[in-house]
Amino acid sequence: MGSFDLTVFLRAFRTIMRGLPVTALAAVAAMAAALVLGTLIALVRRSPQAVGKRLLTAYVSFFRGTPLMVQLFLFYFGLPQLFPALSTIGPLGASILVMSLNGSAYVSEAVRSSLASVDPVQMEAALSVGMGKSQAMARIVLPQAFRIAVPPLGNTFIGLIQGTALTFMLGLRDVMGMAKMGAAASYRFFEFYLAVGLVYWLLAAGATWFNRRLEMRLSLGHGGHDGA
Repeated sequence: MGSFDLTVFLRAFRTIMRGLPVTALAAVAAMAAALVLGTLIALVRRSPQAVGKRLLTAYVSFFRGTPLMVQLFLFYFGLPQLFPALSTIGPLGASILVMSLNGSAYVSEAVRSSLASVDPVQMEAALSVGMGKSQAMARIVLPQAFRIAVPPLGNTFIGLIQGTALTFMLGLRDVMGMAKMGAAASYRFFEFYLAVGLVYWLLAAGATWFNRRLEMRLSLGHGGHDGA
């Protein structure tokens, strides 16, 4: 029992991989929702006429400034105390919702800074040829901003993948949940936690590879491929 058991280590991967679909679903769904919500937040905060900008600033500050674990516990265990209807949301739904809110705060900052990096002349040129402001933003400015924002958005996705390691505390049988159960049943903690660490590492490495490929693809024709 005091030595490393390769057989247990290899068996741990089979156990852990049963939770991979749940982890992938939680991370991808949260990132998709965060992209939509975070972009809307960034656009509203940039608009001089928009109401509620201070509230959105506080929202971003809260989700960026508090631990994800606290946010998960606050929503899943705390809010049902005030709003009993929320108790019907299961662990997976709660995890996706909270990670979406968390991710949207980071996405909004990435998109907001990327929008500020786009030359204002682009908007002026679009308006001069008869485009409306919303049309120019959707067709000219936002595509350029997203190209700039790809690296930080990729980091946000990796952060959400890593954040799923906390969702097992809500009872979710993701890769971390399966690793915890396997380790507790076999008392082979090192083998199981080393295996789950490698799984998260591979997931993050895959997301990094995809992000770099996307960045290179989007940079083609825009001068970004010279340094690739």
